[in-house]
Amino acid sequence: MSKQEIGSFLAKQGILIAFAVFMIGFTLANSRFLDPDNVMGVIRSSAILGVMALGVTFVVISGNLDLSVGSMMSFSTIVVLDLHDKIGPALAIPAMFAMTLCLGAFIGFLVGYLKLNSLIVTLGMLSAIHGLTLTYSGGQNMDIADKEGTWFSVFGQGDALGIPVPILIFLGLAAFLGIMLSKTPFGRKVYAVGGNGTAATFSGIRRARVVFMCYLMSSFCVATAGLIQASRSLGSQNTVGQGLELEVLAAIILGGASLLGGSGTIFKTVIGVLILGFIQNGLLLVGLQFYVQYVVTWVIIILAVWLDIAAKRGRLWSPIA
Repeated sequence: MSKQEIGSFLAKQGILIAFAVFMIGFTLANSRFLDPDNVMGVIRSSAILGVMALGVTFVVISGNLDLSVGSMMSFSTIVVLDLHDKIGPALAIPAMFAMTLCLGAFIGFLVGYLKLNSLIVTLGMLSAIHGLTLTYSGGQNMDIADKEGTWFSVFGQGDALGIPVPILIFLGLAAFLGIMLSKTPFGRKVYAVGGNGTAATFSGIRRARVVFMCYLMSSFCVATAGLIQASRSLGSQNTVGQGLELEVLAAIILGGASLLGGSGTIFKTVIGVLILGFIQNGLLLVGLQFYVQYVVTWVIIILAVWLDIAAKRGRLWSPIA
């Protein structure tokens, strides 16, 4: 096998190889790593990040970014907790979804119809939504008054047939969105817009509408993640989603989606979420502090982006380096 073939193979499969090495190393370092309870715990703790990543996958495939999802998740969590005691959970949940969808629609309008740069728009909205959350909450954390007498906890703490509800929501939503992306005309339009927006427009696809719908789907998934988070803790800080936008992007890129748009799948995003979850769990089990995860997440993002670009040019190193 030539050096070029080895480079091409590593560029395409390097992340999976690195993950396999991590898994073997963590298992040798701590026998509890592959314990069924630990595995289930990792999947459950990854469900919130995973649900968010499902929606952002549509945005990334369409050739855009969404850096506002962390602040938006904080907003949805605070809103549903606040409204729970004011109007009851049955009304608080749809009200929170409506408010979060409005934020997604606003971003979709700016990026899709006004054709503003998605990085700049969502970076600005990250700060704006954070300010909105602090204004709404008065800078205070939110807690449900009667934590024992509410059915609201079922979304984050319940289980069905021995499987935690957050995992069922994550997998169910992944299956639904996976079919939508791969088997429907809308899904094909998302790939077309991300692959070549100009060609898609000339072929009759309404690019602005597709981008708008992608941001709506992203905000819906963020609202679902906020519901799970609020239900799990029945209380929250107003910065609960801070920094999650980078972990979401890391998971999506690990799953093989390109930041340039036009490629990626929901199934691979799920795999990316699990890779990130197991690596973070393994770091804790070997005795490293939780804040080491931030450094590792950064390294994973850089490595994943490098391999993504390398896969497109068929070699690890730039031909002009």
